[in-house]
Amino acid sequence: MLYQYLQSNYTPNEPIFASELQVDGLSDVNVRAQLKKLTDAGLLKRFDKGIYFIPKQSIFKSGSQLSSDMVLEKKYLQENNTRCGYVSGLLFANQLGLTTQVPMVFEVVSNKATTDYRETSLGKARVIVRKPRTTITEQNYTALQFLDLMKDVDMLSELEASERENVLKSYLQKSGLTFAKLDEYLPLYPDKVFRNLYESRLLYGISAQ
Repeated sequence: MLYQYLQSNYTPNEPIFASELQVDGLSDVNVRAQLKKLTDAGLLKRFDKGIYFIPKQSIFKSGSQLSSDMVLEKKYLQENNTRCGYVSGLLFANQLGLTTQVPMVFEVVSNKATTDYRETSLGKARVIVRKPRTTITEQNYTALQFLDLMKDVDMLSELEASERENVLKSYLQKSGLTFAKLDEYLPLYPDKVFRNLYESRLLYGISAQ
């Protein structure tokens, strides 16, 4: 019964959180027991405590594996298909091309955070979860994510000043961020953010509206 439900509601290699499963006719205890049976039978694979997935067929003996990025996205960055978090720190700097360093620790800012700072694990990865400076929404997360980056950009980037400026300006253009969107949240950040925006010559490259 549970397996049929999972097949109908989840695609292969999609994270399944046991805490979110609500199946008519099955109690939480029964759900956990059936998850274990399905895992023992090889119909499910366990990514971490309380996190499972239906494995895709694979030519490899070990079978398909679940992406940590997908689990991170579903656990901390999305809720009911609505944006509630974003990646930050070295991970975001790497995604933008400001550094070639591959982070050993994932940093996220999420509405789901219960404390200002918490270290946890997700599979084999370490994760730092932080509370946002204000509630994250689909409309403001890019502005908050960028301002978080600018707070530490001088430490996170390994590019020369001119290269860094080009990368940041390109991102601003692609993401549609304007000075008005950033200015709304600047009071939430230390003065260093405005100084870094100025020293990176971004104040001259951001649309005012």
